This record gives sequence, C-alpha cells and structure tokens, in this order.
Amino acid sequence: MHEMKDTLFYRRSISQCIREASGTFPCLLLTGARQVGKTTLLKSLMPEGMKYVTLDDYVLAEQARTDPQGFLEEMGEPLFIDEIQYAPQLFRAIKVRVDANRRNGMYWMTGSQRFRLMRDVSDSLAGRICVMELYTLSQREAGACPADVPVFTPENWRDLAGSGPACDIQGLYERIWKGGYPELHKENAPPRDLFFSSYLQTYVERDVQELSQVGNKGAFVKLIRAAAARTGQQLVYANLARDADVSPATAKQWLSILETSGLVTLLEPYHVNSGKRLAKSPKLYFMDTGFCSWLAGWPSASSMQQSPYAGAILETWVFGQLWRNYTDHGFPLRMNYYRDSRGAELDFILTVNGSLYPMEVKRSSTPRLQDLKATAGVPTGIFNMQPGIVFCTARQSVPLAFGNLGFPISAL
Repeated sequence: MHEMKDTLFYRRSISQCIREASGTFPCLLLTGARQVGKTTLLKSLMPEGMKYVTLDDYVLAEQARTDPQGFLEEMGEPLFIDEIQYAPQLFRAIKVRVDANRRNGMYWMTGSQRFRLMRDVSDSLAGRICVMELYTLSQREAGACPADVPVFTPENWRDLAGSGPACDIQGLYERIWKGGYPELHKENAPPRDLFFSSYLQTYVERDVQELSQVGNKGAFVKLIRAAAARTGQQLVYANLARDADVSPATAKQWLSILETSGLVTLLEPYHVNSGKRLAKSPKLYFMDTGFCSWLAGWPSASSMQQSPYAGAILETWVFGQLWRNYTDHGFPLRMNYYRDSRGAELDFILTVNGSLYPMEVKRSSTPRLQDLKATAGVPTGIFNMQPGIVFCTARQSVPLAFGNLGFPISAL
C-alpha cells in the first residue's frame, strides 16, 4: 500500500486507525452525520492511484444502482465511493469483486446513515470490511490540547493529572456552545445560527425523507428541539410525543431516525444479574453540543452557562469527549450510566479489562469525594471497582481520598 497523505487542517484522531484498517481489510466504510468531515478526512488519506467518485452526482448514482457491476468495472480499483447509501446495490457487486481478487484497500466508502448501511454491509460484506464512525471535532482535534499530550483513558488518568491545558469555566462553555462541526472552526467560518439553520433544513429535506416518509416536518422539528432540551436526561417517549404533538410510537420512530443519522446516542443503564432495582430507560445524548444548544434555543454561551440547562449540556460534552477518545483510537468501549430505585446515580460507568470506573460530572471547581457516593451501591458482579473520577470545572487536577481524582473537563 502506498504512503498516505495527512494534510488535514484538523488532524483527526481516527486517522491512524483508518490507515491500519485499510492495510488489513479489502473494504473500509466510514459513517457519521453530515458535514462531520468524512470526505475531507478520507481524501487527505487517499493512497496514490485511488480514484474518487461521489454518488451525490445523480447520474453516477443512477448508473451505480442500475448496473453496479458495470459501474465498478468502469471505475477500477482502488476506488473511494462517497455517499454510498444512494446506491446500496453496490455492496453485493463489491463482494463479488473482492471474492474474485481479494486485496487490502480495494474500496473505501462513506455514508451518512449508519444503521441502514450496517444492514447492507452485514448482508454482503461481513468479514471483508471494517466499519468506523466519525464525529464532529473533539476539543483535542479543534486545537484545545497539544497533540503530544496522551489521550485520556481511565487506565492512564493518573499519568495525565495536571498535564493537559485547562481553561476557565467561561471558556469551557464557549467550546460547548460552539460545538465541533469543522465548518465552524474554519478561519472564515459562517455565522453559527446560519450554519445550523441550513444544516437542519438540509437534514430534514434529505436524510429524514430518505430514512422515513415523515409527513409532518414541522412536528419532526419540534421533536428534535424537544430532544435537544432533554439531552443528558433519561428518555421518556411520552414527554417527547407530547411536545411534538404526536403519538409515543411516532416519537420513538422519529428518535430512531436521529440515532440512525448519527445525531444522538442512547446510553443504556448499567445492570448485572442482581436483585437490585435499577433504571431501565436509556439516557439521551446529542453527539454535538453546538447543534444541541442551538436547537434548544440558547443565543449565547453565557446565557446557557447561567441557565438550568448548564449541568445537562456539560454532562453531554463530557460524554462526547469520552466517546470520541475511545472510538477514535480504536479502544473497545462499554459505557453505561447507573441509577437505582432510591435515586442514587453515577453519570457514567466504564467497563474496561474487567474493571469498573465510576465517573461523575459536576459543574463545580471544588470536586468532593462525596460526589462519588453512589459507587458504594453499584453491584459489581465479576468486575473490580476502581477509584473514581469527578469531571469538574477546576483548572487543574484535584486529588481526592482513596485514589479518586477530580479531573478538569477542559483537559479531556
């Protein structure tokens, strides 16, 4: 395989995993929401001799749908196919060509509808493809953290204590309010409100209509905004349905569209085989806090910071940074939240290598051991409970008793 270029203005953390996957699998599929940088990233990493085509071109998309084998024969290999969801017929044709002459790095693909794409992939390319997901920029990728500072994981957080740059709470909420869409971090970035307004319109007009024939677009937008106002909270479909004036079944279907298109993630509750009564409903998190805060109607970072929304959006930010830290670097991730029948809760529990890492997010610069008190009630099963982490707004790490630690959110 030829050496790949890496000339991105924003160096994406997932780049090394993409290189390794392309040297191991015949096919690579990069999914993610629209405008998170999938095409830009893969173009920057394309090996010499790889051809690029986009199925945003209606003529090419129609050719790929009606004659997939002829399309692949004409385009040759290696080939980068952008927006492959517009011609799912290509997956079976790609399988035929891979099985006939298997080589690593034959086909790269992008798509914006991960669950539908995964169904097609599992039907046709199982064992032949590596599937990855790209999100909007992490604060590390956006330049808030030097590249030589190791990525945060529970296994190395002691080594990182105090090593990363941390900003004050106003600066942190500015990052949260802006979010991570690459377009908004460019030198000549468009106005934030204009960008998100256009993004929502394009999303509703294209992705939503392709995934499900939503008849009432106004109600769908109401549901998106209602979901944004509930980020970081347990999901109650009846409440979403009430706000959008639709049935709970419709609200559930529409929320699955948001999940399918990579805009939200549902975090399942922690459970083991025990007699304790634990939460059953997932928690809802938007994957980009900028889009989320715009949908929720906050006109500025300062107004959001001073609102009752401040804690939930801060938790959403931490969730997104942790999720990116793991998935972008190829680390296996099992993340849950914990809540029992008496209301004791932990924002996150990470299960890594047979150990549990309890985590709590606090909008405070003075973390306390008491913030992790719910840890005592967590049923561990076969796992080992490790010291916990309180993510806080302090500007440096704060050692707590018994090996626990307060860690600056802005240094994640």
